[in-house]
Amino acid sequence: MKAEETLESELKIPVTDLEPVRTSLRRERAVLVQILAREINLLLDRHDGRLRTAGSTLRLRQHGDRNLLTLKGPVSYSGAIKVRAEHETEFSDLPRMVDIFERLGFSVFMRYEKDREEWLVEQCSVVLDHTPMGDFVEVEGPPERLERVARLLGLDAETAVRGSYVSLWLEYRELHPELDLPANMVFTE
Repeated sequence: MKAEETLESELKIPVTDLEPVRTSLRRERAVLVQILAREINLLLDRHDGRLRTAGSTLRLRQHGDRNLLTLKGPVSYSGAIKVRAEHETEFSDLPRMVDIFERLGFSVFMRYEKDREEWLVEQCSVVLDHTPMGDFVEVEGPPERLERVARLLGLDAETAVRGSYVSLWLEYRELHPELDLPANMVFTE
């Protein structure tokens, strides 16, 4: 049986403070789906960078007590909305999964962390991310609802960024050489 492919559609909006967004989510009677927890993401590829060259991402994620394996296809954009194919499944043991992929010729080339909580409002997932380079709100769901939900939360879809957390981290490091930031986007506290 072939797994179904889903299309991920999202806006990633940088913000200076997550609290006004939380207040708006409560006002809109959003449902808290995942309480705030540290999230660890490991990106894998073969030594030749085959997946990155193809624009794909293979990720192992640990968030709270959940572990997810995700394969994402190349990105396309519809205005500010990022769209890409996504295959995802849960698994139980992160170190074992890393070992399996290493035995298959993959290795972790990037680790990034964020403190994340997730809400559900108007059929959209709204995640609040605190990262080592600042705060972001991701609105994910049906493309026709994303900009409306962003407005409900006091956000401007026009300020959405196109990059992934990895590309944004690389840019941030380049803009701030005086900070001597690590290659991986991890908290240093």
